[in-house]
Amino acid sequence: MDMTHDTGARPDVKGLETKGRKEPGGDLETKVADGDIAAAFDEFMETFQDFREANDRRLDEIERRAAPDVISVEKVDRINRAIDEHKRVLDDLVLKRARPPLGRARNDGPGNEHKEAFSAYIRRGDEHELRQVEAKAMSIGSDPNGGYLVPDELDTEIGRRLTTLSPMRAIATVRQVSGAVLKKPFAISGMATGWVGETDARPQTNTAQLAELQFPTMELYAMPAATASLLDDAAIDVEAWIASEVEAAFAEQEAAAFITGDGESQPRGLVDYETIADGTWEWGKLGHVASGADGAFGTSPSDKLIDLIYALKAGYRQNGRFLMNRSTQAEIRKFKDADGAYLWMPPAAAGGEASLMGFPVTEAEAMPDIDSDALAIAFGDFRRGYLVVDRVGVRVLRDPYSVKPYVLFYTTKRVGGGVQNFEAIKLLKFAEA
Repeated sequence: MDMTHDTGARPDVKGLETKGRKEPGGDLETKVADGDIAAAFDEFMETFQDFREANDRRLDEIERRAAPDVISVEKVDRINRAIDEHKRVLDDLVLKRARPPLGRARNDGPGNEHKEAFSAYIRRGDEHELRQVEAKAMSIGSDPNGGYLVPDELDTEIGRRLTTLSPMRAIATVRQVSGAVLKKPFAISGMATGWVGETDARPQTNTAQLAELQFPTMELYAMPAATASLLDDAAIDVEAWIASEVEAAFAEQEAAAFITGDGESQPRGLVDYETIADGTWEWGKLGHVASGADGAFGTSPSDKLIDLIYALKAGYRQNGRFLMNRSTQAEIRKFKDADGAYLWMPPAAAGGEASLMGFPVTEAEAMPDIDSDALAIAFGDFRRGYLVVDRVGVRVLRDPYSVKPYVLFYTTKRVGGGVQNFEAIKLLKFAEA
């Protein structure tokens, strides 16, 4: 199995060699402009077919000559990178279609007092109505020094978009709290149980030993800027504008923290926890399976992936999925099983998920690259294994003074996270043992 890694820059998608037909991705920019998801997905599948044929030739050359032709390796790597580019464009198109327009929504129905007052604050800095609304609601967000709570609809919309953009949030359990810390008890040792006859005496069971996990919420902020003309434009829905501006900033910071965060002023990330060989696993640590080679997959990557899958108990495995970054996924895309079938399969439809050995793959760029002792692949039931904690409410503080003539909107939310079930997630460590 060829373990060559390509560290080149993003490919020139228009310059790929193919079998005499139109180059894959040649009109990718047109498809992005037109928002043609179906056509972009067809182009993605054609590129994947080219990749399979080129990789098959590379593997045949390895069998016949013990080493592949340099041109074949280069072609496989270029098409492999093109697949990643197509997938990125396809995901962007699906996300773009899901976004609501920025035209101002009608506020004719009841219960829009908060929205109208919030809009007046954002556009003109008029705090009077917003203070009254939040005072009537007995809101803790009525202190202007800390900013004002956004309307519930905007809070929900920001949360929905973060679920789409933040990989771990999309697959983990999300809890909302009103306080600063979520405390979750768990049993270190369960209660004693046993079988008894109908008339047998029932001995008293032992008391369960309980411990507590704590998930503090940390402040996450973004500070979009607007011009006076944008705020004066009555056709613009300022709530949707704020949501669209902060979503990318929040999602990028969250995505990294949920994977690599150290728990200090940010959530604790998945790979920050101490790991231990799965054969000697204990609570409070994550079990890992070694790849068999330092910084590489070794000679039997499919066997190690199977070991990783079956390190998880059946109750978690039925909802299992892989978590890895794009470069790791590109490397796995080259592998076949003993029957010659590819381990990685593309999504069945636009907006779908790729699969690896029958399990879905979630792409998270914050996951480590394949390297010495790197924990580059995770497998598990992340819904049961990882917990994201949101403190209710997103705050906005309007600042028209710091960067004149622009108006800044200091937007904050409080987020925490960490592993809640150490049995539900396993990691593949790229080490000999």
